[in-house]
Amino acid sequence: MTKALVVYCHPKEGSFTSAVRDTVLARLAAKGAEVRVIDLYARGFDPVLALAEWEGYVDTPANRAPVAADVEALQWADTLIFVYPTWWYALPALLKGWLDRVFLPDVAFLMPAGPNETIRPGLTNITRLGVFTTCGASWWLTTFVGSPGKRMLMRGIGLLCAPRARKVFAAHYLMDTSTPESRARHLARVAERMDRLLR
Repeated sequence: MTKALVVYCHPKEGSFTSAVRDTVLARLAAKGAEVRVIDLYARGFDPVLALAEWEGYVDTPANRAPVAADVEALQWADTLIFVYPTWWYALPALLKGWLDRVFLPDVAFLMPAGPNETIRPGLTNITRLGVFTTCGASWWLTTFVGSPGKRMLMRGIGLLCAPRARKVFAAHYLMDTSTPESRARHLARVAERMDRLLR
C-alpha cells in the first residue's frame, strides 16, 4: 500500500491552494493510499533553525529530537508530496524552514564519508515525489528567474530520493489573474499528474 506524506503550506483555509491539496488527497484516497498530512500553518510550526539546533546539526540521532514526529513521518513514507504557493519565485519561508529543520543528516542525506567527498542520498525510501504549486508570475518570467522553488524540490530533494524515483510537477501560473476556467483546468491537471505519480 502506498504511504504518502503530504506537506501543505498555506495560511488561509479555503484558498485555491487548499483546493489543490484536496484534489491531491482525493486521488490518494481513490488509490487506497495511507496518508499523513503535515499542515505547517495549522500546526504553528516554528521554521527557525535556532542556535542550539544548528550547533547539534550533525549530532545524530540526537539532532532529530526537536522534530522527531516529522522525521518519523518522513521515514515512514514512500511518497512525498508538497503543496504550496510560490512566493518570490520560491518556497514560502515556513516551508523552507521545515526543510532546514527536518531534512537532517542521517535523515535526508548522509554526510561525506571522507575528504573531498560529497553528501549521499538518505531518502531512498521515497520512490515518488510530487510538487504542486501556484505562481503569481508567468511561466516565462518564473523560468527566466530560474524557478528556484521548483529546482530546490524537484532537483535538490529529488537527488536525495530513491534512484529513478517517479516525479511530477504542476503549477498554475498567472494566479493573480486566474479565472474559474483556468483554475478548473489546473485542478484537472493536478488529478492527472497524481494518477501518473501513483500508477
